[in-house]
This record gives sequence, C-alpha cells and structure tokens, in this order.
Amino acid sequence: MSNSTLVLYFFAQLAIILIACRIVGWFAHRYLGQPQVVGEMIAGVLLGPSLFGLIAPEVQAALFPAETRQVLYVLAQLGVGLYMFLVGLDFRRDHFKAYGRAAAGVSIAGMAVPFLLALLLTPWLMGQDGLFRDIENWQATLFLGAAIAITAFPMLARIIHERGLTGTPVGTLSLAAGAIDDAAAWTVLAIVLASLGAGMEVAVKALVGGVAFAAFMLILGPRVFAPLAAMVERRGKVTEPLLAIVIVAFLLSALAMEFAGIHAVFGGFLLGTAMPRGRLVEELRAKLEPMAVVLLLPMFFTFSGLNTQLSLILDPSLFVALLVLLAAAILAKAGACYVAARLGGFDNRTAMGVGALMNARGLMELIIINIGLERGVIGPKLFSILVVVAIVTTLMATPLFNLTQRGVEKA
Repeated sequence: MSNSTLVLYFFAQLAIILIACRIVGWFAHRYLGQPQVVGEMIAGVLLGPSLFGLIAPEVQAALFPAETRQVLYVLAQLGVGLYMFLVGLDFRRDHFKAYGRAAAGVSIAGMAVPFLLALLLTPWLMGQDGLFRDIENWQATLFLGAAIAITAFPMLARIIHERGLTGTPVGTLSLAAGAIDDAAAWTVLAIVLASLGAGMEVAVKALVGGVAFAAFMLILGPRVFAPLAAMVERRGKVTEPLLAIVIVAFLLSALAMEFAGIHAVFGGFLLGTAMPRGRLVEELRAKLEPMAVVLLLPMFFTFSGLNTQLSLILDPSLFVALLVLLAAAILAKAGACYVAARLGGFDNRTAMGVGALMNARGLMELIIINIGLERGVIGPKLFSILVVVAIVTTLMATPLFNLTQRGVEKA
C-alpha cells in the first residue's frame, strides 16, 4: 500500500470512527443515562467484526485492511497514554487523609477476593482451548486477577463529580479505594509483563526500571516540576513553550516505560501523578483533554473493537466461561467492597453506593486486556469475553449507583 493510499485510508477511518463514537455516545447518554465514554466503548465493538463485519464483512474489511492497523495502533497508544496522563492528574492524595483506613479496607477486599476467585478459576480456564497463551499458571492467575480487580477510576470520578458527591463519605471513600485498587492492579500487571521477558535479565530490567521510575516520579517528581507550576501561577496560563515541555516529558516517560519492557501507559500515568496540583493541572487538562478524549481515544476503542469477536463466545463452553467470569467479577468486586464498607462502619446506602461504583471496569480493563493480547498473555477468545465483562459492569455502574442513592441531597 502506497503512502498516499495509506493517508486516504487513515482520514476515511478517522471520520467514520468519530461519527460512530459521537452518535453511539450521544445515544447512550441521552437514552441510557450513561457517560459519553461508555457509548464510545460500545461503538468501538460495533465497528469491528462483531457487528459491522457481521453485517457487511467485505465493506468492513475494505475499510479497515490489515495494512492500516499499525497506524491505528500507534495513534491508539498515544491516545490511551495521554488519557492515562489525565487520569494521573486527577489522582488526589487528599482523598486518603479523611478515610484512609476505611479506604484501605475496601481496597484490600476489592483486590483480595477477585484474586482469590482468579486463583480458583484459572486452572479451569487454562483447560479451555485458546483462552490463555503459552504461559505459566501463576502468570495467568495474576493477569486475570488484575483484570477482574481493576476499577474504572476516571468514570468513578466523573459520576461522583456529576452527582455533586465529591466531599461526601461515599464519594471520598470510593475515590480513595479506587485509587489504591488501580495502583495495585497496575503493579501486578507490571510484574506479569516483566516475567514474560526473554530471560531473567529482561525481567530484572523491567522491575528495577519500573520501580526506579515510579519512585522518582512519586518522590522527586513534584519538586522537579514545581518550577513549571510557579510559572503558570505567575503568568496565569500554560504557554506554548511550557506545554511543549510537558508533552516532551510525557513522551520521554512513555518511552522510558516501554524501553524498560513494561508499557508506555505507565509512564503517562506516573507523570500525571507527579505534576504539582493547582492551576498547572487545571490548564493542562483544559488543553489536552479535548484532543485526547475527542480525537485520539476513539481510535483506541476502535482498535480494541477490531480485535473483539463476540461470535467466538457463542460456543457453549465459551458462553459458560463468560457467564462465570461475569458473575465472579460482579460478586468479587461489588460484593467484597460492599461488605468491607459495612464492616468499616458505613451505613447500608453508602456501602451499596461504593460497591456499585467500584464494580465498573470500563476503559481501565480495556487497557489491561489490550496489553495482555499484545504481549501474548491471552488469546482473542478470552479477550472478547473480558471486553463483554468490561462493558456490562460499566453499564451497570450509573443505574445501580443512582438506585442506591435515591433521595440523597447533592453536597
């Protein structure tokens, strides 16, 4: 395929992706009461072989030929990396102060029970043909546990903000516990990815490099980037040269994590957590969020959708695996977090709200399973099953939360 033809394909694909994501996102928001991003997740699946490829396979194959997938993949990684940087900007340490002990209890329960169920289910799943690749049982257990235990932290934060519950017990507890959960899940995923390296030397490089980079960003990062925050406070805005510095820092952070053998998204997220809070973060979010969310992130959803074949799970044995994993994911996360919140002294309504929010997996699980598919941890069958788990648990979050919080006044 020539360069000019590749350009033609790219613009045609991007136009169709954006149109589909905006329409399905609008429909999901208008008629289902879901955030825009949930509709975009669904749109990505609809553009793949699960619907578009089923109805018009020749047209779908002509529009998304294999030769163009690499371009879509690279831009999808840029989009999800920038999104994870924005997630890092929303990572607030003050959420841990008021409900630190209770949040730790909810988080531990929301991690321990999913990993326990993963331990029980993995031997059975590894006996199913094509779910996991050629990996060790413990690697499969850790990966599945991380995929089940992850929380859609950005969506959780958005629901709490939209409902005006930022300073309430349910809002603060959910945000703190979700932050701890996601940090732990990403750490486990990093261990799995490091263990898949070609030999002990690669694994050591990944673990040492990842820990060193994380320590630098969390301990020294805020001091290193403090001058940028001071410049923004003096000038009242993020100038173009300053924005360029931040973008270069993001690219180098993503490069460092990719070079270490983990994944580029870790670099963006850690950089976001290191940025000094205040006007700098507000300005960066205002400048980068429209490009990342409106233009780039839909490409990630579509790339995920192109790898999702829902027809695979129509096989009776795989459909059973889907039902088991879906039930396990909901009970392990929502149920465990609810019980932990009740044991932590919170009332029934607050505990149910926390369980409903923590059960959503959304984009965060899509990121994890895309990494797993790319790195040869899971096969297309388990990938498709976990896409359904991500979408269903995310669709449940808003209506369940609204149901549990009826009659609660906004803060």
